[in-house]
Amino acid sequence: MTHDVSRRRLAALGLAAALAGGYSSTALAAWGVTDASGVLTVDTGAGLVFKVSKTSGDITSIKYNGGAELQGQTKFSHISSGLGAAATYALSPSGTTAVITISTSTLTHYMVVRRNENVIYMATYITAEPGVGELRWITRLNGSVFTGVPAESNLRGNTGAIESSDVFGMSDGTTRSKYYGNQRAKDLSVRGVTGSGVGVFMAYGSRESASGGPFFRDIQNQSGTDTELYNYMNSGHNQTESQRMGLHGPYALVFTSGATPSAPDMGWMSGLGLQGWVSGRGKVVLNGLSGMDTAYAYTVGFANGTAQYWGTASGSGAVSVSNMKPGTYTMTVYKGELGVYTEQVSVSSGGTTTLNTRAITADPSSQPALWRVGNWDGTPLEFLSGQTFNVRHPSDARNPSWGPVTYAVGSATNKFPAAIWKGVNSGTKITFTLTSAQLAARTVRIGLTAAYANARPQITVNSWTSSVPSPSTQPDSRSLTIGTYRGNNTTFTYSVPASALVAGTNTLTINAASGSGSSAFLSAGFAVDCVDMY
Repeated sequence: MTHDVSRRRLAALGLAAALAGGYSSTALAAWGVTDASGVLTVDTGAGLVFKVSKTSGDITSIKYNGGAELQGQTKFSHISSGLGAAATYALSPSGTTAVITISTSTLTHYMVVRRNENVIYMATYITAEPGVGELRWITRLNGSVFTGVPAESNLRGNTGAIESSDVFGMSDGTTRSKYYGNQRAKDLSVRGVTGSGVGVFMAYGSRESASGGPFFRDIQNQSGTDTELYNYMNSGHNQTESQRMGLHGPYALVFTSGATPSAPDMGWMSGLGLQGWVSGRGKVVLNGLSGMDTAYAYTVGFANGTAQYWGTASGSGAVSVSNMKPGTYTMTVYKGELGVYTEQVSVSSGGTTTLNTRAITADPSSQPALWRVGNWDGTPLEFLSGQTFNVRHPSDARNPSWGPVTYAVGSATNKFPAAIWKGVNSGTKITFTLTSAQLAARTVRIGLTAAYANARPQITVNSWTSSVPSPSTQPDSRSLTIGTYRGNNTTFTYSVPASALVAGTNTLTINAASGSGSSAFLSAGFAVDCVDMY
């Protein structure tokens, strides 16, 4: 029956006002929701028709402008790995908005459609982490239709897995994985896949309840038999902070004739009464930062146990971040991706918290050094193959040899390896020259952006060897092989005695110390932020 909505369901969605004035039960053109044979069929009236199973909550069919079946048929589209829960629906008082709800005891997923819009708006409320250990929306599309896909995650024609069951090799020695080619959270806007006369795009929307901060990357695409389009809200993929509960989103699946759309406005969803929606919001205005390095972009992030936000600072360090839930946050100023200032900031509903110019106090680059390899920015991007972590496996044939190398201070920075593994290039060396006047006790610092299997650097300077430091605190996950160099930034400091140094050429050797890990690129390893001596 078309537009059949119970009073109880309307009230549960916060649409009880419809009962006073009634709601439309007349189909408007092709627009409508049909409930028949255990399936909800939604017609937007603008060309998109999709079907939702009432028993599982899965999207089982998608058609656009009367064309081919767009939904993959091996597995369907759903939240997590499928809820297997009943789908119900309700209409707005005007009859022009439909809300489909799929609920379990700890998760409620919403799919919302407005008349004459080819968009499936979504939001997901959780009180506990799903049993699969990650929260994700997966759109599984017909792979024979959608061929315009990101190359890094296109597994078609691979020669088999080279690591676990999720990193694959190609006949030319290149590598592919769902972990590769993904954007940082702060860069997520709209991204999708295309076929002949059709495009499907994810508008990622609010990341406030996601985890990992502004630089975290997670799966967006994978193309095999199906073409998969994801919105990962949290996972265990080198996750640096606990998962957040509450309402995730809103986000949206947008259908076009192939052109990339603008991100749709989703603020109107505040009137739907979605569980966990917070309407009272506040704002933080930072008037500026002193002590900035003009060579770097600065991001100002805010985080607590329930929400995360960020904004890009202007050239003077000014930033305004709005639409924040009330609460107390840790504000972190990032130079590149390295935290260089922190402060606690409180946000109130309807209020603006104004901060005067703050002085950056924790930039390691402010320490004058005898020599420095790279710079302190929280990334290995300036080093050898540093920019390839996010797009390919370290073993990829396109990468030059990782060494071990001998790097002379003053050489091109991209000659020094972005990472050091125990089973690959441990024993990488840095040579540097000192005058007799510079022979004194010195400090060596090595910054890491991530580490796997308890790897940490142990150094030798000429004939002097440091003790093995304790490992840093890092996520319990593969890191450098799954498309990221982001973990917990950590600096190791070594006190080198004057007796270890000589006038003339000196050699610093860096070894990856650890008794864990396996072999090659799954041996204990770490990504390098910077190395210096002062």
